[in-house]
Amino acid sequence: MDKIKVTAGMTMTLDGFTAGLNQSFEKPFGDNFDSDLLDRWMFSEPEKYNHKKEIDAILDAGAFIMGSNMFGPEDRRDAPEWKGWWGNNPPYHKPVFVLSHKEREPIEMEGETTFIFVTDGIESALSKAKIAAGNRNVKIMGGANTVNQYLAAGLIDELWLHIVPVTIGTGTRLFENVPNINLEPIEVSGTSTVTHIRYKVLK
Repeated sequence: MDKIKVTAGMTMTLDGFTAGLNQSFEKPFGDNFDSDLLDRWMFSEPEKYNHKKEIDAILDAGAFIMGSNMFGPEDRRDAPEWKGWWGNNPPYHKPVFVLSHKEREPIEMEGETTFIFVTDGIESALSKAKIAAGNRNVKIMGGANTVNQYLAAGLIDELWLHIVPVTIGTGTRLFENVPNINLEPIEVSGTSTVTHIRYKVLK
């Protein structure tokens, strides 16, 4: 059996940003960012560009980890009634470990998604996720600050980037405060709307 991997995937601009400034409930990707610029590759011209492999890979894991900002905007994520952006049946269908500064009881959703809040750091969240994942991979979902922490700690085995051909100049950037990372491209594909590059993170 192949080694269980810790993977991460992010869609980002050519200048490295995954979101803009001042993210909020009304503008999840920030004031200066049109979210369609990031995710249009998933839905544009499906009869011409088949991204099923890349879309399936986003959710191919036995457990997931995300940062608190991905779970919800700062002014809502700690409210008892807030249960994430995805409605009653989130797409994960597995345990999702949310990095948090505040303790909260797990939230069980439809489709076997359970949000579990972890307050004692990224390594604790990863240990819990590996146990929950069984013999499947663990996926770091984001946002960029969370992926950066795991990259800086040397805890990610594969990084799959979906690079869209736009720039925004400012916002939340991948690889911020991640020194000396060494990546080996192991798969490259793309279309006019996105370039997919899967990297092995060399340890």
